[in-house]
Amino acid sequence: MKDRIIIATGNVGKLKEFRAMLPTYDVVSPKELGIEFDVEETGSTFYENALIKARALFELSGLPSVADDSGLCVDALDGAPGVLSARYSGGGDKENNAKLLRELDGVKDRCAHFSSCIVYYDGNNVIEATGHTYGVIDTKAVGSNGFGYDPIFISDDLGKSFGSATDEEKNAVSHRARALEALRGKLGL
Repeated sequence: MKDRIIIATGNVGKLKEFRAMLPTYDVVSPKELGIEFDVEETGSTFYENALIKARALFELSGLPSVADDSGLCVDALDGAPGVLSARYSGGGDKENNAKLLRELDGVKDRCAHFSSCIVYYDGNNVIEATGHTYGVIDTKAVGSNGFGYDPIFISDDLGKSFGSATDEEKNAVSHRARALEALRGKLGL
């Protein structure tokens, strides 16, 4: 029987990525266990937000909890949208992408990276890992796979947008995959 880990997300795309990258675990979401989970992310860093979520979910579920906070950091915008990536425009993914493209209109340096901080918390241990993936912001959305900023982020590793990549291609080079790989190493898996 697989060990159960609860992932602090209601995002179907993230849950799918965690399941694909942690196949030796029974990965569940709060919703699947009937747990109401909505924690305000008040941290000023990816680590702080991930820790807030992991601790809160452990308290509700009693299960080892894994939470991540991740976002897109654009060099020309001094790292914005950063920890505000999901809430950047006040709307959803399309609105966030549109706002970012407007802000970069005419900007030549479109270098960016996705960062992810993942925290494991089991009531005693806090284990943290980070991962990054680099690229540039396109001038338009390309592809319909993934979620968030995937259609406008051209991956240096893949030479195409995450929105054009298959799940397998993205998971091989994503910030979350790299953070999870580092976390697995720290957990001795």
